[in-house]
Amino acid sequence: MRTMKRSALSLSRSAGRFTAGARVLPSFLIVGAQRCGTTSLYRALAQHPLLLKPVLHKGVHYFDVAYDRGLRWYRAHFPLQAGAALLGRRHGGPAHAYESSPYYLFHPLAGERIAATLPGVKLVVLVRDPVERACSAHAHELARGFETESHLETALELEEQRLAGADELLRALPYALHHSHRHHAYVTRSRYADQLDRLEPMFGRDRILVLDSHRFFAHPEAVYDRVLEFLEVPHLGYPVFERHNGRALPRPVPPALERSLRERFEPYDARLARWLGEEPSWRR
Repeated sequence: MRTMKRSALSLSRSAGRFTAGARVLPSFLIVGAQRCGTTSLYRALAQHPLLLKPVLHKGVHYFDVAYDRGLRWYRAHFPLQAGAALLGRRHGGPAHAYESSPYYLFHPLAGERIAATLPGVKLVVLVRDPVERACSAHAHELARGFETESHLETALELEEQRLAGADELLRALPYALHHSHRHHAYVTRSRYADQLDRLEPMFGRDRILVLDSHRFFAHPEAVYDRVLEFLEVPHLGYPVFERHNGRALPRPVPPALERSLRERFEPYDARLARWLGEEPSWRR
């Protein structure tokens, strides 16, 4: 079954590259953060007839780990312009292609690459309680086999050492990959304000929408409305909202560790308020 799926994907990519010049490029990207509900939002938006997800799979990861493949490879993942135009005429507004690759927010070169390749693109970012995100990311990477330390405390203690020099390496060797930077940045990827502040000079505040994922799951209709307004897409009814990729923690987080992490995140959460337009829900 997996072999058949890989063959189908390979054939689809080949066909996509052949017709790359006739395909649309994204109008917006869901760029992160990892373990913050990006898949749930992606699938909710995919139900809108004017929002066109990639033909092959959710996360293309072109601007972080596949940039060496070139723009034709990237375009091959998206629908044909003719089909997009037909949908636009049918539903009374332009169609918009998009994708969701949560590593874009954290990768040191992704923002620059996106800005150079997709002028005018809009970015959507989801954030959640950073303590929950860090713990969830550890459980996620452990389950996928990318983490070997089963104890969260040990993995957090190793994080600084594992990530040492990673940003410098990725900037010095643009096509390089760094396993720990992608899979072991539990605390660092939860410092959302640092990543957003890095993107602001490239895109401007008005082209970056930051959403509190706790609000999205509690009041999905209101958050969905806000996304459509940001994208300037007509409202054509509500999709079915579902939670995807949830994963239970293998063991409870020790209270002392949780308190310590919450203190470490406090200054970053304070800076996040200007992006959300209010205090983060987990700080109330």
